[in-house]
Order: sequence, then structure tokens, then C-alpha cells
Amino acid sequence: MAAEHDVAVTILGAGPVGATLACLLAEAGVPAAVVDRAPLPPMELPAFDGRAYAIARTSRDVLRDAGVWGRLGGLPCPIRRIRVSDGRLGRAPSPLTLTFDAASVGEDAFGWMVEARHLRIALNAQLPDLPGLRVAAPAAVAEMDRDAERASVRLADGTVIRSRLVVAAEGRESATREAAGIPVTRWDYRQDAIVAAVRHDQPHGHAAVEHFLPAGPFAILPLPGENGDGRTSAIVWTERRAQAARVWSLDPSGFTRELARRLGDHLGGVAPVGMRWRYPLGALVAHRYIGTRLALVGDAAHGIHPIAGQGLNLGFRDVGELGARIVSAFHAGRDVGGAEVLAGYQRARRPANLMMLAATDALDRLFSTDFAPVRLARDLGIAAVDRLPPVKRAFMRTAMGLSPLGALKVA
Repeated sequence: MAAEHDVAVTILGAGPVGATLACLLAEAGVPAAVVDRAPLPPMELPAFDGRAYAIARTSRDVLRDAGVWGRLGGLPCPIRRIRVSDGRLGRAPSPLTLTFDAASVGEDAFGWMVEARHLRIALNAQLPDLPGLRVAAPAAVAEMDRDAERASVRLADGTVIRSRLVVAAEGRESATREAAGIPVTRWDYRQDAIVAAVRHDQPHGHAAVEHFLPAGPFAILPLPGENGDGRTSAIVWTERRAQAARVWSLDPSGFTRELARRLGDHLGGVAPVGMRWRYPLGALVAHRYIGTRLALVGDAAHGIHPIAGQGLNLGFRDVGELGARIVSAFHAGRDVGGAEVLAGYQRARRPANLMMLAATDALDRLFSTDFAPVRLARDLGIAAVDRLPPVKRAFMRTAMGLSPLGALKVA
């Protein structure tokens, strides 16, 4: 006989966003289930593979409340300074730079860099330890029914999970969102992001650097390094698609030369470590985040350009907002999947996410050109922000995730 379970919330997708929501709810005493097509242990990688996440202050708070932050095996690397420059590959860079220092606003860090494997390991350790949380992985959803009273998810093995709310956290190609008939708008930036990591001779000093080049931004993000020596950084390198394909095909020595051209000499000699990754860049907007007994979170609801380093952080903010509303409703005896909870979540998150999407889109269009009048306007803007402390503070608050305005890099 197939198993049947009754919980308050069913979460589809155990990636960083879905798994964090499951942990957050269970930590707060809300019965939940999380379902993923992949088994959890193989999602862990025993060695550093070059991928890392920039975690904003507000996202750190969500992970802490979910019991995940304290389980991180690798030491998160604080980002204490952010430097922005407008560059021209192969020519003299603009002398204007914009530097943000967390200490100037009384903070220790804008955010933290966390290796992707360490976050996955922490999530996988936390999920099975929480009472009231059912984990089904690997498991495929065979059928779902949602009506005015409840939602029911039947898995391929016959297990039935009944709940008051289903949360879709399956990523940009969410099958649940598609089945619910929620339309999306997409556009392609015709750029690819190459993600890697490098060892360098000089320590990074906990500084993140964003070079804006005509083909796209080139970000250098601090990692702890070997034994905490601060001589390793993550790279997010944006190129037009054809050039990205050329760079991707280079042998290790050729790839290192191209990296060094963009890195400059402030970190000394460099050598890649781990693997290279390449991702096509595009944006996605779900026309609504909610349906009958349904909420979308993370990439199922939105996708933005990585120029702001905010993509995953927006997903964690979704988790924080939706999770708080579910916990409050559950402990007050109200319907966690009712119209009040869902409408409140959409009102809080969709405008903020749209604002960040618009800001990142505008930044990409503004900086991904070498047209002289536009360059002049950019440099004047950088100089103006540097001389206006209130504006500079607003950008720093955005970097920490404390404000939806602006789009400077978290890391």
C-alpha cells in the first residue's frame, strides 16, 4: 500500500532555494515535505570545482535562521571592499574607479563568498536532521491536483503528499509553473558567463573587483584560499557568445593568458584551479508568482543578468518573505496557502525583483558598449557617485541586500 503524508507545505526542488525554504519551515515547526528528482548525496562534490556563491547579508540571515549557515564546513570569505572600474581591454583604462568600504557604514562585510560544494553539503546535512520534514529524493512527481481546499502531489512510486500549499523551486524550466499555465517573458543577452577560480601571488585583501568591459563585466571575487591565505578568487567572466566559445576552446595555457589580460597585475601571477563552467545568459519574468495553492520562488519566478551578483540572493529573499508569512499563518491557525498569504508574498517580492531586473538590464546595456559618449557619461556617473555620500551609502545598502534600489555588486 502506497504511503500517504499530510504536511502544511510541499516544496518541489531541493536546490539551494528550495532546500533552504524546507529547512527554514521545519526549524520554525511547520510540517513540510521537499521533493527532488536527484538524490541528495551525489549533489555534493568532494573537491573544489571552481564554483562559489556571493551571499548578501540578508541572505546570510535567512541561511542562519534555516540552521544552514552554522553547518558550513568551509569558512565563508567576507567581502569588505568593492571596487568598480570602467575598462577597455587592450587600451588604457579609465583613471576613475569607485570603491565601497563596508567599514564606512559601520559594517564588517557586505557579504560572504561561499563555495557551492560547502553550501550543498550543509543543506544535505541539515535536511535529514529536522523533525517534521519529509525528504523524497530521488522522486518524480507523477500527478498534482490543486483546488480551493488543498493540494495533493502523487509521486511515481505511489506516495501521496497532501498539503495546503505547493512551492515551485525547480528553476527556470519549472514544470509546475508551466502546468499551472503561468506565462513567462524571456530574453537572451547573447552573452555567456565563464565561471572559474584562480590562484594568485598576492592576497586579495577581501576585496571584490568588477571591471566593466565592452563585451560584459569581469568580476573577481575573494575566496578563503588554501589554509585561509586569501590567494584564491572566483571569476565570473562575461563575453559575447562567439568570443566565449573561442575562450572556452582554449587549452589551459591559452586560457590562463586570456585570464591574465583581464585580471591585470594587481594580484601578481595567476593560475586557474578547479574546473571551468559556461552558462548562457538571459532574463526571465513570470507574469505572476502565485496560483491556487501555489507559489513560485527563485529562478522559477525570475532570472536576471549576473552583472549585479544578485540572482541567488533574490531567491533567498523570496524564501525569507514567503517563509515568514507561512510561519506566522501556521502558528496563528490560519491557512498557509490561502489568498492572504499568497497575495502578500507576491506584493512584497514581485515589484522588488522587477526593480532589480530592470536595474541589471540597464547596467548591462550601459556598460556593454565602447561608444565614446556613453563611456564619458559612465565615467561622469562614477565620479558623481564617489562624491555624493548619501548616494554611495544607498548603493552599499543595496550590496548588503538591505534595499531593492540600485544594482551594485554584492560580491
